[in-house]
Amino acid sequence: MQLQSQRILLTGAAGGIGRELAKLLAHKGARMVLLDRDAAGLTKLVDEINAAGASDVQLLALDLSDPAQITLAIKQASAMLGGVDMLINNAGLLDFVAYSTQSAARIALTLQVNTLAPMLLTHALLPQLIAQDKGTIVNIGSTFGTIGFPHYATYSASKFALRGFSEALRRELANTAIGVTYIAPRATSTAINSSASVSMMMAQGTKIDSAAFVAQKIVQAIALQKKEAYIGQPEGFFARLNAVLPRLVDLALKKQTIAAENYL
Repeated sequence: MQLQSQRILLTGAAGGIGRELAKLLAHKGARMVLLDRDAAGLTKLVDEINAAGASDVQLLALDLSDPAQITLAIKQASAMLGGVDMLINNAGLLDFVAYSTQSAARIALTLQVNTLAPMLLTHALLPQLIAQDKGTIVNIGSTFGTIGFPHYATYSASKFALRGFSEALRRELANTAIGVTYIAPRATSTAINSSASVSMMMAQGTKIDSAAFVAQKIVQAIALQKKEAYIGQPEGFFARLNAVLPRLVDLALKKQTIAAENYL
Protein backbone atom coordinates (compact mmCIF):
# COMPACT_ATOMS: atom_id res chain seq x y z
CA MET A 1 0.00 0.00 0.00
CA GLN A 2 1.21 3.47 -0.88
CA LEU A 3 0.78 5.77 2.13
CA GLN A 4 1.27 8.98 0.19
CA SER A 5 -1.95 11.03 0.14
CA GLN A 6 -3.80 8.48 2.29
CA ARG A 7 -6.33 10.35 4.44
CA ILE A 8 -5.69 9.09 7.97
CA LEU A 9 -7.34 9.65 11.33
CA LEU A 10 -4.87 8.71 14.08
CA THR A 11 -6.04 8.55 17.70
CA GLY A 12 -3.77 8.87 20.70
CA ALA A 13 -1.47 10.97 18.54
CA ALA A 14 0.13 12.99 21.33
CA GLY A 15 1.43 9.89 23.16
CA GLY A 16 4.68 8.02 22.64
CA ILE A 17 3.79 5.58 19.86
CA GLY A 18 1.26 8.02 18.40
CA ARG A 19 3.80 10.82 18.12
CA GLU A 20 6.30 8.61 16.33
CA LEU A 21 3.60 7.19 14.05
CA ALA A 22 2.42 10.67 13.12
CA LYS A 23 5.94 11.77 12.20
CA LEU A 24 6.61 8.66 10.10
CA LEU A 25 3.30 8.84 8.26
CA ALA A 26 3.75 12.55 7.57
CA HIS A 27 7.21 11.84 6.16
CA LYS A 28 5.59 9.34 3.79
CA GLY A 29 3.16 11.97 2.54
CA ALA A 30 -0.01 10.93 4.35
CA ARG A 31 -2.72 13.53 4.97
CA MET A 32 -3.71 13.33 8.61
CA VAL A 33 -5.98 14.42 11.38
CA LEU A 34 -4.26 13.79 14.69
CA LEU A 35 -6.66 13.18 17.57
CA ASP A 36 -5.91 13.32 21.28
CA ARG A 37 -7.38 14.89 24.39
CA ASP A 38 -4.03 16.67 24.97
CA ALA A 39 -4.50 19.84 22.92
CA ALA A 40 -1.13 21.30 23.92
CA GLY A 41 0.68 18.11 23.02
CA LEU A 42 -1.07 17.98 19.64
CA THR A 43 -0.17 21.58 18.86
CA LYS A 44 3.48 20.95 19.66
CA LEU A 45 3.48 17.81 17.50
CA VAL A 46 1.83 19.48 14.51
CA ASP A 47 4.30 22.37 14.72
CA GLU A 48 7.17 19.86 14.77
CA ILE A 49 5.81 17.96 11.77
CA ASN A 50 5.16 21.14 9.80
CA ALA A 51 8.68 22.38 10.57
CA ALA A 52 9.97 19.16 8.99
CA GLY A 53 8.18 19.98 5.74
CA ALA A 54 4.73 18.35 5.99
CA SER A 55 1.82 20.57 5.03
CA ASP A 56 -1.40 18.61 5.47
CA VAL A 57 -1.50 17.61 9.12
CA GLN A 58 -4.31 18.91 11.29
CA LEU A 59 -5.25 18.41 14.93
CA LEU A 60 -8.48 17.45 16.62
CA ALA A 61 -8.60 17.77 20.41
CA LEU A 62 -11.30 15.37 21.61
CA ASP A 63 -11.67 12.99 24.54
CA LEU A 64 -12.58 9.42 23.54
CA SER A 65 -13.68 8.66 27.10
CA ASP A 66 -16.78 10.70 26.18
CA PRO A 67 -18.98 8.57 23.86
CA ALA A 68 -20.69 11.70 22.56
CA GLN A 69 -17.42 12.88 21.01
CA ILE A 70 -16.79 9.71 19.00
CA THR A 71 -19.26 10.33 16.17
CA LEU A 72 -18.14 13.96 16.20
CA ALA A 73 -14.55 12.80 15.66
CA ILE A 74 -15.45 10.97 12.43
CA LYS A 75 -17.59 13.84 11.16
CA GLN A 76 -14.94 16.45 11.83
CA ALA A 77 -12.04 14.39 10.48
CA SER A 78 -13.99 13.62 7.30
CA ALA A 79 -14.77 17.30 6.82
CA MET A 80 -11.16 18.32 7.43
CA LEU A 81 -9.72 15.77 5.00
CA GLY A 82 -12.58 15.48 2.52
CA GLY A 83 -13.07 11.88 3.64
CA VAL A 84 -11.11 9.24 5.56
CA ASP A 85 -9.27 6.30 4.02
CA MET A 86 -7.69 4.89 7.17
CA LEU A 87 -8.50 4.86 10.87
CA ILE A 88 -5.66 4.00 13.24
CA ASN A 89 -7.03 3.20 16.70
CA ASN A 90 -3.98 3.85 18.85
CA ALA A 91 -5.32 5.65 21.95
CA GLY A 92 -5.17 3.59 25.13
CA LEU A 93 -4.97 3.40 28.91
CA LEU A 94 -2.99 0.93 31.02
CA ASP A 95 -2.79 0.21 34.75
CA PHE A 96 -0.29 -2.04 36.54
CA VAL A 97 -2.41 -2.92 39.55
CA ALA A 98 -3.91 -5.72 41.62
CA TYR A 99 -7.36 -6.14 40.10
CA SER A 100 -8.97 -6.28 43.55
CA THR A 101 -7.78 -2.73 44.25
CA GLN A 102 -8.59 -1.17 40.87
CA SER A 103 -11.59 1.14 41.03
CA ALA A 104 -14.78 0.32 39.15
CA ALA A 105 -14.57 3.73 37.47
CA ARG A 106 -11.06 3.02 36.18
CA ILE A 107 -12.11 -0.40 34.87
CA ALA A 108 -15.00 1.17 32.96
CA LEU A 109 -12.80 4.00 31.63
CA THR A 110 -10.13 1.59 30.37
CA LEU A 111 -12.69 -0.49 28.49
CA GLN A 112 -14.26 2.68 27.08
CA VAL A 113 -10.98 4.05 25.69
CA ASN A 114 -9.27 0.79 24.70
CA THR A 115 -12.22 -1.18 23.33
CA LEU A 116 -15.48 0.71 22.94
CA ALA A 117 -13.94 3.83 21.39
CA PRO A 118 -12.19 1.89 18.57
CA MET A 119 -15.34 -0.13 17.93
CA LEU A 120 -17.59 2.94 17.84
CA LEU A 121 -15.16 4.98 15.74
CA THR A 122 -15.05 2.09 13.28
CA HIS A 123 -18.85 1.81 13.34
CA ALA A 124 -19.21 5.52 12.57
CA LEU A 125 -16.67 5.36 9.73
CA LEU A 126 -17.72 2.10 8.06
CA PRO A 127 -20.63 3.50 5.99
CA GLN A 128 -18.18 5.91 4.37
CA LEU A 129 -15.62 3.18 3.67
CA ILE A 130 -18.30 0.88 2.26
CA ALA A 131 -19.63 3.65 0.03
CA GLN A 132 -16.18 4.36 -1.41
CA ASP A 133 -15.37 0.60 -1.44
CA LYS A 134 -11.92 1.07 0.01
CA GLY A 135 -10.27 1.74 3.32
CA THR A 136 -8.32 0.33 6.21
CA ILE A 137 -8.97 -0.09 9.91
CA VAL A 138 -5.80 -0.47 12.00
CA ASN A 139 -6.21 -1.52 15.64
CA ILE A 140 -3.19 -1.23 17.90
CA GLY A 141 -3.46 -4.03 20.42
CA SER A 142 -0.85 -5.65 22.64
CA THR A 143 0.87 -8.93 23.38
CA PHE A 144 -1.39 -8.80 26.46
CA GLY A 145 -4.31 -9.15 24.07
CA THR A 146 -3.23 -12.76 23.51
CA ILE A 147 -1.61 -13.53 26.87
CA GLY A 148 -3.71 -12.65 29.90
CA PHE A 149 -1.05 -11.07 32.08
CA PRO A 150 -1.30 -10.80 35.89
CA HIS A 151 -1.68 -7.29 37.32
CA TYR A 152 -2.89 -6.09 33.92
CA ALA A 153 -6.29 -7.82 34.03
CA THR A 154 -8.42 -4.94 32.76
CA TYR A 155 -5.89 -3.92 30.12
CA SER A 156 -5.57 -7.53 28.95
CA ALA A 157 -9.35 -7.88 28.77
CA SER A 158 -9.64 -4.71 26.71
CA LYS A 159 -7.00 -5.86 24.23
CA PHE A 160 -8.37 -9.42 24.01
CA ALA A 161 -11.68 -7.83 23.02
CA LEU A 162 -10.01 -5.56 20.46
CA ARG A 163 -8.23 -8.53 18.90
CA GLY A 164 -11.48 -10.50 18.69
CA PHE A 165 -13.27 -7.52 17.19
CA SER A 166 -10.52 -7.11 14.58
CA GLU A 167 -10.65 -10.78 13.60
CA ALA A 168 -14.44 -10.91 13.36
CA LEU A 169 -14.71 -7.65 11.41
CA ARG A 170 -11.97 -8.71 9.00
CA ARG A 171 -13.91 -11.87 8.20
CA GLU A 172 -17.16 -9.94 7.88
CA LEU A 173 -15.55 -7.57 5.35
CA ALA A 174 -13.72 -10.31 3.43
CA ASN A 175 -15.74 -9.68 0.26
CA THR A 176 -15.01 -5.95 0.27
CA ALA A 177 -11.94 -3.81 -0.40
CA ILE A 178 -11.78 -2.78 3.27
CA GLY A 179 -8.88 -4.21 5.24
CA VAL A 180 -8.56 -4.75 8.99
CA THR A 181 -5.12 -4.96 10.56
CA TYR A 182 -4.40 -5.86 14.20
CA ILE A 183 -0.92 -5.03 15.49
CA ALA A 184 0.37 -6.18 18.87
CA PRO A 185 3.46 -4.46 20.30
CA ARG A 186 5.23 -5.82 23.37
CA ALA A 187 6.38 -3.55 26.22
CA THR A 188 7.18 -0.11 24.86
CA SER A 189 8.94 2.83 26.47
CA THR A 190 6.11 5.37 26.76
CA ALA A 191 4.43 7.41 29.48
CA ILE A 192 1.54 4.91 29.57
CA ASN A 193 3.72 2.76 31.87
CA SER A 194 3.95 3.75 35.53
CA SER A 195 7.34 4.01 37.23
CA ALA A 196 6.42 0.91 39.26
CA SER A 197 5.71 -1.15 36.15
CA VAL A 198 8.94 0.00 34.51
CA SER A 199 10.92 -0.95 37.62
CA MET A 200 9.26 -4.36 37.66
CA MET A 201 9.96 -5.00 33.98
CA MET A 202 13.59 -3.94 34.31
CA ALA A 203 14.08 -6.20 37.33
CA GLN A 204 12.63 -9.13 35.42
CA GLY A 205 14.71 -8.46 32.31
CA THR A 206 11.71 -7.64 30.14
CA LYS A 207 12.66 -6.29 26.73
CA ILE A 208 11.27 -2.78 26.23
CA ASP A 209 11.13 -1.36 22.71
CA SER A 210 11.42 2.33 21.88
CA ALA A 211 8.30 4.07 20.58
CA ALA A 212 10.17 4.93 17.38
CA PHE A 213 10.98 1.25 16.73
CA VAL A 214 7.37 0.19 17.35
CA ALA A 215 6.03 2.95 15.10
CA GLN A 216 8.35 1.81 12.31
CA LYS A 217 7.07 -1.76 12.62
CA ILE A 218 3.47 -0.55 12.59
CA VAL A 219 4.02 1.45 9.42
CA GLN A 220 5.66 -1.58 7.79
CA ALA A 221 2.69 -3.79 8.72
CA ILE A 222 0.25 -1.23 7.32
CA ALA A 223 2.19 -0.86 4.07
CA LEU A 224 2.27 -4.65 3.66
CA GLN A 225 -1.46 -4.83 4.48
CA LYS A 226 -0.87 -7.52 7.07
CA LYS A 227 -3.87 -9.00 8.81
CA GLU A 228 -2.00 -9.40 12.10
CA ALA A 229 1.48 -8.45 13.25
CA TYR A 230 3.21 -9.23 16.54
CA ILE A 231 6.19 -7.08 17.40
CA GLY A 232 9.11 -8.67 19.24
CA GLN A 233 10.33 -12.11 20.25
CA PRO A 234 9.96 -14.24 22.33
CA GLU A 235 6.69 -12.46 23.17
CA GLY A 236 5.18 -13.25 19.77
CA PHE A 237 6.06 -16.92 20.25
CA PHE A 238 4.53 -17.01 23.73
CA ALA A 239 1.37 -15.36 22.41
CA ARG A 240 0.91 -18.24 19.99
CA LEU A 241 1.96 -20.83 22.57
CA ASN A 242 -0.67 -19.49 24.96
CA ALA A 243 -3.35 -20.30 22.40
CA VAL A 244 -2.50 -24.02 22.39
CA LEU A 245 -0.78 -24.67 25.75
CA PRO A 246 -2.08 -22.06 28.21
CA ARG A 247 -1.23 -24.16 31.30
CA LEU A 248 2.42 -24.16 30.24
CA VAL A 249 2.35 -20.37 30.12
CA ASP A 250 0.68 -20.36 33.56
CA LEU A 251 3.72 -22.15 34.95
CA ALA A 252 6.15 -19.88 33.13
CA LEU A 253 4.51 -16.77 34.60
CA LYS A 254 4.01 -18.00 38.17
CA LYS A 255 7.41 -16.92 39.48
CA GLN A 256 7.16 -13.56 37.70
CA THR A 257 3.71 -12.99 39.17
CA ILE A 258 4.94 -13.46 42.72
CA ALA A 259 7.94 -11.20 42.16
CA ALA A 260 5.80 -8.48 40.54
CA GLU A 261 3.72 -8.14 43.70
CA ASN A 262 6.70 -6.42 45.35
CA TYR A 263 6.26 -3.47 42.97
CA LEU A 264 2.54 -2.83 43.47
